[in-house]
Amino acid sequence: MRVALLTKEWPPAIYGGAGVHVKQLAKALGEEGIDLEVHCFGEPRQDAIAHPTPADFDGANPAIAALATDLAMAEALQEGGADLFHSHTWYTNLAGHIGALLHGRPHVITAHSLEPRRPWKADQLAGGYRISSWVEKSAYESAAAIIAVSDGMRADILEVYPQLDPAKVITVRNGIDTEIFKPNDDLNVLRELGIPAEEPFALFVGRITRQKGLTHLLKAWQSVDPSIGLVLAAGAADEPGIGAEVEELVTKLQSERKNIIWIRQMLSIPELTALLTAARVFVCPSIYEPLGIVNLEAMACSTAVVASAVGGIPEVVSHGVTGELVTYSNNDLEFESQFAIAINKVAGDPELAARYGAAGRERAVAEFGWTQIARETIEVYRKVLS
Repeated sequence: MRVALLTKEWPPAIYGGAGVHVKQLAKALGEEGIDLEVHCFGEPRQDAIAHPTPADFDGANPAIAALATDLAMAEALQEGGADLFHSHTWYTNLAGHIGALLHGRPHVITAHSLEPRRPWKADQLAGGYRISSWVEKSAYESAAAIIAVSDGMRADILEVYPQLDPAKVITVRNGIDTEIFKPNDDLNVLRELGIPAEEPFALFVGRITRQKGLTHLLKAWQSVDPSIGLVLAAGAADEPGIGAEVEELVTKLQSERKNIIWIRQMLSIPELTALLTAARVFVCPSIYEPLGIVNLEAMACSTAVVASAVGGIPEVVSHGVTGELVTYSNNDLEFESQFAIAINKVAGDPELAARYGAAGRERAVAEFGWTQIARETIEVYRKVLS
């Protein structure tokens, strides 16, 4: 079986959970004997067929630039002779959809998020958000199968697109490579980043976007025990508005406390696992999260988690076993208050945090391995080809 994986992100340009997923899925599928060709956005690579933005679309609205790239990708799919096309995120959904129509092959989608569930993207894409939403809807309605990364995501898909046949929406949960993400006690990383190794801290890792709930975390931090530090591994903002808001909130906290550290550069895997391992608690205040692979990364490093109970997160973080879940509501003050209470509970109790961390590692290894995920994905492929 030959499969064309279609993705915006591919090493070295990986910036989100979907990119991590595609990289790990490709590795696991290859180990299961699937013949792969990978198509990605960007500059040439040795291990993928890269499609740069066509020159006439440099500087265009990002959604228009993505569509132009998708058309080139769809045309190129004929040459590889793949039996099916498997696209990831709306950025390549159109390539899979057009490719299926053009070349007569089935199109499988992995749903990492849903555009109608992310209205704040209008701030980032302007009118392009209506285009990305149209692309997603068109591709989903025509796909041979849709893989949801959690049961919560599957329920969302069927609610947003009720015309879909439920039988073609299949849950295959996201995974984690527990040989890469595992406890790493290298304290030199903390020293190089200016983090006191002897003081307890909470860690946030994620993009600066409305989805990740970082502003809620920063507001909640006013009620967190001052002896608990906060380390933010967060790079460029998706759009200026959220960037300015986060900058203002962090500056205010740093004026009041000495233990608020903001790491803006991209971390290597060894740096990230060292931070995850050293953290007393990992915090994930997302307001929308189809699965939340960052929580799996923390659990695999034996770190306790405090997270919002949205989307697929409750399928990863077991409340009272691997961490604490906080109900998200439209009442921001209530959510922030409850999040601070949960952080204080876990971060203030080293024994509880250690117990949650050990259980998290055990759960990550037992239930989220990539071999099983690859095999379940292959079953989806076989179903659409039969």
